[in-house]
Amino acid sequence: MKNNVAELQVAALQNGTVIDHIPTDKLFTIVSLLGLKNSDLNITIGNNLPSKKLGKKGIIKVADRFFSDEEISRLSIVAPNVQLNIIRDYEVVEKKQVIMPDVVKGIVKCGNPKCITNNEPMTTIFHVISKENGVLKCHYCEKEQNKEAVKLL
Repeated sequence: MKNNVAELQVAALQNGTVIDHIPTDKLFTIVSLLGLKNSDLNITIGNNLPSKKLGKKGIIKVADRFFSDEEISRLSIVAPNVQLNIIRDYEVVEKKQVIMPDVVKGIVKCGNPKCITNNEPMTTIFHVISKENGVLKCHYCEKEQNKEAVKLL
């Protein structure tokens, strides 16, 4: 028997953040990037859910947690088209599109083995040369890397 009522595949959130439209192969990378693995918050993770945009998508719902702009910008390296929904009293009060920043600090490892960041304890810094193509340039050695080839710290 078919109902006309849409069924929620993931429980509603009273207060917190929903990270939506995550490519399924990037879901657990995002969990790791945001430090959610060892969190004691109520976290719901859904993967391979139907999506009109992606075919299949991942979603993360984090109760009572609101992410800073810096935390959100970290996601742009892995999944530049995710959307954040800020929830208060079961209502979406704000939607944020993840945007790649102009400078990326402490997220990506330089691909140049001779770069000082791979030989000294220091924070990596990359300038985003092309947001559209995801090209990053190391601040120290000036090696350019495509975001698809970068290794996360």
